[in-house]
Amino acid sequence: MFSIMIHSGNLTHKTHYEILDVKEDASFEEIRACYRTAILNFHPDKMQITCETSKANESGCRFLEVQRAWEILGDSKSRALYDNDLQSMRQDSATAEDIRLEDLSIEDAGDVFELFYDCRCGDYFIIDSSELADMGYPLMKNGSEFFLQTPKSLPPVSVVLPCGSCSLKVRLLINADSKLQTALSN
Repeated sequence: MFSIMIHSGNLTHKTHYEILDVKEDASFEEIRACYRTAILNFHPDKMQITCETSKANESGCRFLEVQRAWEILGDSKSRALYDNDLQSMRQDSATAEDIRLEDLSIEDAGDVFELFYDCRCGDYFIIDSSELADMGYPLMKNGSEFFLQTPKSLPPVSVVLPCGSCSLKVRLLINADSKLQTALSN
């Protein structure tokens, strides 16, 4: 089973369930326990951050994400509304086709690699290596082969990618075994 992330522009949205690291059918007690663990892990007062402001900002953002997820999932009425919205969003993200990482072409964009797939309108569906890394799937290069450097324990995910010009979308299916056997595009 693939989890779904919606990719829009350069932003990948995690669900509140993913933020708290619980299944969507989790009980209130499971959600509360995961919330308490996450809030303690990311509370700014508990963090031993000294001079690195980027880590402090990241921790603060993560703390706020956890708080927001709990506000929604900790209340049965708001959770039911959220679940309905999540289901609607998934239905709205109907895709033209499913693609695999192996179907993408790669272009070196300096600090990151851009992975793209041709759309029938002439534009592209694009995701870059930093976005993959944010999802826990860092892209590594070994000669002309690209592979994901991830533990096998990470679950497969799917990311919905919109076309840069038209309304079409594709679903990119990613798992820890994905490899790209391609040369860089120029």
